[in-house]
Formats: sequence, structure tokens, C-alpha cells
Amino acid sequence: MEFNTQISHFLYAFFFFLSFQSVFSDSGTIGINYGRIANDLPSPPEVVQLLKEQGVTKVKLFDTDSDVLTAFSASGISLTVALPNEQLSSAASDQSLTDTWIQSNILPYHPNTIIEAIALSSAASDQSFTDTWIQSNILPYHPNTIIEAIAVGNEVFADPQNTTQFLVPAMKNIYASLLKYNVASSIKISSPVALSALQTSYPSSSGSFKSDLIEPVIKPMLSLLQQTGSYLMVNAYPFFAYTANTDTISLDYALFRDNSGNIDSNNGHVYKSLLEAQIDAVFAAMGAIGFNDIKVVISETGWPSMGDENEVGASQANAAAYNGNLVRRVLTGGGTPLRPDEPLNVYLFALFNENEKTGPTSERNYGLFYPNEQKVYDIPLAAAGLGNMMNGSKSQVVAQPPAGGDASVGQTWCVANEEAGEEKLQEALDYACGEGGADCHPIQPGATCYNPNTIGAHASYAFNSYYQKNARGSGTCDFGGAAYVVTQPPRFGSCNFPTSRN
Repeated sequence: MEFNTQISHFLYAFFFFLSFQSVFSDSGTIGINYGRIANDLPSPPEVVQLLKEQGVTKVKLFDTDSDVLTAFSASGISLTVALPNEQLSSAASDQSLTDTWIQSNILPYHPNTIIEAIALSSAASDQSFTDTWIQSNILPYHPNTIIEAIAVGNEVFADPQNTTQFLVPAMKNIYASLLKYNVASSIKISSPVALSALQTSYPSSSGSFKSDLIEPVIKPMLSLLQQTGSYLMVNAYPFFAYTANTDTISLDYALFRDNSGNIDSNNGHVYKSLLEAQIDAVFAAMGAIGFNDIKVVISETGWPSMGDENEVGASQANAAAYNGNLVRRVLTGGGTPLRPDEPLNVYLFALFNENEKTGPTSERNYGLFYPNEQKVYDIPLAAAGLGNMMNGSKSQVVAQPPAGGDASVGQTWCVANEEAGEEKLQEALDYACGEGGADCHPIQPGATCYNPNTIGAHASYAFNSYYQKNARGSGTCDFGGAAYVVTQPPRFGSCNFPTSRN
């Protein structure tokens, strides 16, 4: 019986994997932002190993730290690196003769006219800031360390140092230097834009940029992205919109859960998630000024697992739901209502909780991992992990380890998520005790764990039995959002929950 069950599970998983392979052929990509504003993070080589174990193939950095770039060498992970805002003025103003020559003789024609190399002569010694920056921060590492893009600045329009005027000249000079050293064909340039650059975002079809940004910077930037075959980076956080508008935005809509949707009154499109509505507002804003063919990469999005009292919705369960459902949404393919054929490409924020970030509590709690490399909550980050998960509205949640505890060697248990409702709990309980093969004898009438006689208590025991029986494998404590993982032993009456060591 046990052998046949194993064969059955293997065949199911195999054919499930094949079906996912076909779905993912047109899927988007999931990357992660790797920030380092903390004093307790793993070393860069340890981080690379963690990312590889999770199946992550794309990472976005906020600088060009030498140790980090070296650690990613030969890893197979593609990087987006960054020129920080404080260097924009230098990158913009320090133009060499070569930069001017390239801007006059190359940029107006390439890539429509394919220019694959430039032969340098007397201008070769004419150095600019961006030449030196590329020589120091890109050329020593690429292509052994795969650098696929440079983010020039970050949310520049919201920068209190007023660096907006330097953005496009800096981007042009960076691109000119990439051309000069013959790496422009493999490295894109862009600049992450916050949604605060929009003047109107609702309904999505009415999206527009702030009028004072359009002529001086938005149009020139989009024109450069168009000329160079690049994409617009957008930082989008439904969390901020939800916390500021809890009276009008439902949590299910913000977290990619089942909901009735919002209809765009201008075109009839139905939006099932706030993030897609936000991204379509950006597409509409670009279209309104004549740029309908530029793609978007969501360069930052995430949800905090902890926040201050006034940060409504900041919780571990909501963070797991948002990021877990977003990963599912991206990896199962499809675009937004305005651009249904363009897959979503997303960088989650962020890899770790960063304890030296300033601001509200949420700023230090966007991480998918604690600094000890344990997951804050258990969600898949690659297509392979989705094969183990049932479709549902919630993802697994791993509670924070107790203070002073060693979470790396601790046990975990699976318990019912009573917010899922009795109907879903009963359905999952029936599966666990039936086809799932959980040991449900202790919750039968008169048995040791029958009391308390509630659906939540019985489901928790059955879910945990199934979870432990399957060696606490990824995806075995989900039950379509009806269960989640905890790091403290559950207590229902006098019933003791088993572990995989029992």
C-alpha cells in the first residue's frame, strides 16, 4: 500500500510538473532586491548559495559593491546594479569629447541601424566620470558576473536632494560609456520610478504623469529607453495605497485573493488586483504622451511582515499572502488587462529584514528571510515550488522564532487558518484524513485529541499529521490557504501534536 501510494504521488507530481512547464513557457520572472542596510547579514557568498537553493535567477542590487559582485561570479544569477542618486550630478555634468561624439553620431541611429562595435583612436584617452565608473564597477566583473541592467538613480523624482535635472543626462552618459566599451548590447539602462510620479492613477485608463515632469524628464527618458530597447522600472507598493485607503480598498483586492474586482469605467476592464491596476495606470500614462511600446519591469514591490500601530495591514500573514500570491500570479503567466500578452517581470522587496533602516517599523520588516537565513514565511520563489502547492487564497506563514531561540534547529508544526472559513477547513480536513493519509484516529470520538470538538482543532491535528508525514516539505502545509506553519508547538486541550521526530 505504501509503495503504491508513493508511486501514485510521484506520477501525480511528474504530470503536474509537465503541465506547469507548458504554462510557464509564457510566464514572467521573479527576482529579489538584495539590500544590505544591516549589521547582521550573511556574507555575500552565503547569500548567493541561499538564492541558488531557492531557485532565484535574478537579483537587484542598490550599488556595485566589489565583494558582492565577486560573489555572484559564475553563479548563473543575473544582476541589476545601481548608480546611486548622490552620483547623478557627476555622471550628468562630466561629459567627455567621446560622450558628445557618441550622442551625436551613434544614439540617433542605434539600434535601428545596428552598430555592434566602435573603433577607438585618439579619443580613447578622453575619460569621463561615467567611463571611469564603468571601468571600475562593470568591466572587471561582467560577463563572469552577469550584469543585465544598470539602474541609474532610484526614485529620483522623490529625491529630497532635487536630482531630477541630472537623471536623463546621466543615463545618456552611462549609455555612451557602455557603447564605448562595447557592452551596451548586453546591459540595459533604466531608472526606477515611484508611483508618486503619477498625477492620476484611478481609474487605470486615466493614468497620467505629473505635468511638471513630462517635458523636462519623462519624455526624454522614455525616448532614450525606446532608442536603446530598454524598459521602464517601476516601484509599486499596494501596501501604501491600502493603508491610506482602507475604507475604499479591500484587503483581498490588495493581496491577490478572490474578490469581485474593480471595473474601469472608461474601458470596462476588470481588475482583480491592485498591483495590476497600478501598473496599467503607468502604461496608460506612457500611452497618453505617445509611448505605447515600452515595457515595464516592476523593480520593487512587497509587503511588510510587521509595522507600527498605524500601519494597518502590516502582518506576517498578509505579507505571505501578498508575496505568495504574486509569485503564483507571475509564474503562471499572462499580463495586465491593458497588456494581456506581456508577462509580468517582478523584483520582490526584499531578501532580508534590514535592522539599520530608518523610518517606521515596516521599513525593517520587508524581508523574506531573517538574517539567520530562516524564512519569515514559507512561499515558493520559483516555478518548481509551485508544483507542491494547492490553489488558494493564502500562503504559508512561518512565525518569528522566540527571542533567544535557535530557529535553525527548531521544529515546525502545521495548524489550521480559521480565517479560511469552516467550509474550506472541512474540505481540507476531509482530504488530509482521506486521500492525504494523515493519522486522524486521535481526533475520533473518545480518542485522546477529540476534545476540543471544533473544526479548527481537528483540522489543525490532521494538517499537522499530514505535514509531518511528508517530512515538512515545501507546500505540504497550505491546503489552499487553510493552513500555515508555526514554530511553537500547538496546544489544544491536553493533546500533544506530533513532530517528524516522534
